[in-house]
Amino acid sequence: MIRKIFIQPKSLLFIFFSVLILVSISVFNEQRQSRKEVLEILESQSKSLLEAMIVSSQEILFAGDEIEEEIRNRLLNNASLIKILLSENNLNNQILQKIAYSNNINRINVFDKNAKLKFSNIPDDDSDEMEQIAGDLLAPIFEGVQDTLIIGLRQSRLDNEFRYIVALAANNSDAIVLNLDADELLEFRKRIGFGILLNKLTENEQVIYTALQDTFGIMAASGNISELDPISNTEFLERIYDDATFDWRFYDFGEEEVYEAVHRFELDDETVGLFRIGLSLEPLNQVYSRITNRVIIFGILLLALGTFLLTLVFTRQNFNLLKKQYSYIEDFASKLVSNANDVIIVLNAQKQIVEINPAAENYFSVSGEKIRFKNLSNLLPSMDIDEIITSDSKVVDLSVSVENEIRNLFVSISEFKDSQEELRYVLIMRDVTKLKELEEQITRGKQLTAMGNLASGVAHEIRNPLNSISTIVQQLKKDFEPKEDKEDYEKFVDVVYKEVQRINKTIESFLKLAKPKPVQRSKFNLAKFFNELFMQFEKEMKNKSIELKIENEYDDFVNWDYDQMRQVMINLIKNASDAIESSGKINITCKKVDDKILLTVNDDGKGISPDKLDKIFNLYFTTKAEGTGIGLGIVQRIINEHGGIIKVSSQENIGTKFIIELNID
Repeated sequence: MIRKIFIQPKSLLFIFFSVLILVSISVFNEQRQSRKEVLEILESQSKSLLEAMIVSSQEILFAGDEIEEEIRNRLLNNASLIKILLSENNLNNQILQKIAYSNNINRINVFDKNAKLKFSNIPDDDSDEMEQIAGDLLAPIFEGVQDTLIIGLRQSRLDNEFRYIVALAANNSDAIVLNLDADELLEFRKRIGFGILLNKLTENEQVIYTALQDTFGIMAASGNISELDPISNTEFLERIYDDATFDWRFYDFGEEEVYEAVHRFELDDETVGLFRIGLSLEPLNQVYSRITNRVIIFGILLLALGTFLLTLVFTRQNFNLLKKQYSYIEDFASKLVSNANDVIIVLNAQKQIVEINPAAENYFSVSGEKIRFKNLSNLLPSMDIDEIITSDSKVVDLSVSVENEIRNLFVSISEFKDSQEELRYVLIMRDVTKLKELEEQITRGKQLTAMGNLASGVAHEIRNPLNSISTIVQQLKKDFEPKEDKEDYEKFVDVVYKEVQRINKTIESFLKLAKPKPVQRSKFNLAKFFNELFMQFEKEMKNKSIELKIENEYDDFVNWDYDQMRQVMINLIKNASDAIESSGKINITCKKVDDKILLTVNDDGKGISPDKLDKIFNLYFTTKAEGTGIGLGIVQRIINEHGGIIKVSSQENIGTKFIIELNID
């Protein structure tokens, strides 16, 4: 019996798959028809619901506009009355109080063209703050650009309440400002707003969410929704917003798939946004469930037959298949190791190298044959392999010396036993030096931005009193003449004035760092750039007995901000010059490496101690007696904004090297 089955496996397979195909076709047709009917019902219902929402929304908007227009006209009418009283010089605080009380107005203020408060119905001890706000808010009236300002809803500076504000220009560019409590308007919006309408709709268990969305985000939504995909990021939504009126799709809402219908919302022939409604797919899932039950019944019958048949067929093929798979896996693993970009090294139980992949050969510049059965210390003298193997973590981040250069390696270690049951260790290494440098660059950039913002705030606070001091000192020198010690008095006044100017220059530097000019890229020749730089410093360096040498191997164009990159080189050259106490050398090199430009500024000055080296880019940190500590901060920021990286290495009494890596464009 078994022999006959083996003789006719193709016939059995044909029968099995024929029955399977017939059943599948039947199930598929029923599923497609049922799905089509349910989707047509969903489309019809969702479209009707959305059209009803649009009509209700239009009514809401019209009602809100009418309320707001009534409030606006009421305030402007009172402002016109006050304008007449002001022009007739019949206005005072008591009259404003009567007008405010009679018309239920919260506050009435009259400002002159210099934003100084002239009249008010409410005495305010904090008029300075109010005048400062008025100066910005009412600038169009003071400058004669507008005679009426509808400021609208704005939160009170004294409490959390909202006010509705309008302003009217008076004679001599005065401004009349009126506001009233906006509780009535806000309560009306809450009572009939979009949110109420949308939340009412979601009370139906089949409605998952509703939302009104424009190109800026969600305008209103049901309570169970806080985020939806933006219109600009979705071709489906953009099409409805620009061209179509209604469409639907299946949409992943959180962890649930819903039927989403979308209808464009227009008001006065202008598109306001999109109404989106998500409906439950439960009716559709019920159809699928019914069909699934039928599939299960047929499947059980087919499974019994198919299992027996396939077991016989595939058992005969199993051995050959496994043999082919083993050969494939062995070949794949060999190619994977050979072509991997990561360094892979296999050690024996004695920590000797038994295998090394081509990437490792290139990385360490060694031959696999020559290094085989030698200790790992021949490649990585500073790595303690025993400590890594015995540690709890099998993944470590190490700083090691490779060909006299410090590299950061991410090392993963695992162990296994080969076919002879001999212990093997597999080390997979990835050079993350560039990544570490980029992380440090980003960290320094964030610190620089934070400290620059702090400096900007402090500088603005100091600047005003400094200007006052400077003015007073000059006035004292001009108008006041002491009866005795006149010469000493004038010297002291000059010292104070000079110190004020020095502090003001420092503040200017702080503001320059906190609010740098945007990068203005332009193409310029790098050889010409270095020639001009050399001419600028040649005489100065000779006077200091310093040899300035520039070696440029890239005689072509770059797309950088010329002035900012010139500032970078000037700062680095001056720092190098200051680090050389008597005589020395400053070497600048430039070359193209891959698609990047590599700039180095190297001096043989006194160097920087290790405990200070990681702080030199910090704002206000300096090793010079009269330094401000912002020069390297500016350099760091410029390089960051050019998308580059700056590194530094230094040894005391040997010198310092700055390395800059930039894209050509």
